[in-house]
Amino acid sequence: MILGKKLIIVLPAYNAAKTIEQTYKEIPFDIVDEVILVDDKSNDDTVSVAEGLCIKHIFSHSINRGYGGNQKTCFNKALDLGADLVIMVHPDYQYSPKLIHSIAYLIANDVYSVVFGSRILGMGAIKGGMPLYKYYANRILTLFQNILFQQKLSEYHTGYRAFTKEVLESVAFEKNSDDFIFDNQMIAQIFFKGFSIAEITCPTRYFEEASSINLKRSIVYGLGVVKVSLQYRLAKWGLYKPDYLFAAGRLKK
Repeated sequence: MILGKKLIIVLPAYNAAKTIEQTYKEIPFDIVDEVILVDDKSNDDTVSVAEGLCIKHIFSHSINRGYGGNQKTCFNKALDLGADLVIMVHPDYQYSPKLIHSIAYLIANDVYSVVFGSRILGMGAIKGGMPLYKYYANRILTLFQNILFQQKLSEYHTGYRAFTKEVLESVAFEKNSDDFIFDNQMIAQIFFKGFSIAEITCPTRYFEEASSINLKRSIVYGLGVVKVSLQYRLAKWGLYKPDYLFAAGRLKK
């Protein structure tokens, strides 16, 4: 535990057989209580490798539910196990688990309810090999979102995220998409509920085995980001009520 709070790491996995061991071995078990791996019907040996690492909580989807669908299972399972803090780490080793201490203590000390590892702060994305077209698309979308969300995040697109139990129970993440836009919808929900998001500098790695989406899906994702941002602003003005922003979370069921 960390300061008397139960910390659970969730690993949303898809074809991560080559990288999961390296990711898992960097998890700091001096403060981490449980690890949950959810396999989204991988085409490789992700599950067998995870079993070989003796990961206690392994769940497998019978069909591929998508990146957002995987996170829904991750967060629900973590809450069912009594998590006070949940940190999502991608098992493709793009983000270093060595930052778990720093991220967790910001939340455990009740400084913030949500913490993101930012690839943009400190130029970590460029140093780590992020393709330039993705970097500049990230910057443009982030500027657009900061204007509509009236926030000052360095990026909205990192997959390294930590939440308190209260946040996960307050937002209706089950209402979100099962695709990549899930992440942005969840940010909209977090801000809409009045929570703040902290960021820490996060080095990242781009290599063959690291997960990524192609140009076509990146464009679809970018259009989805624009849509979510506009929905959020219209909702704040009282002109539109998207279900995922107004639906009750677990706390109000």
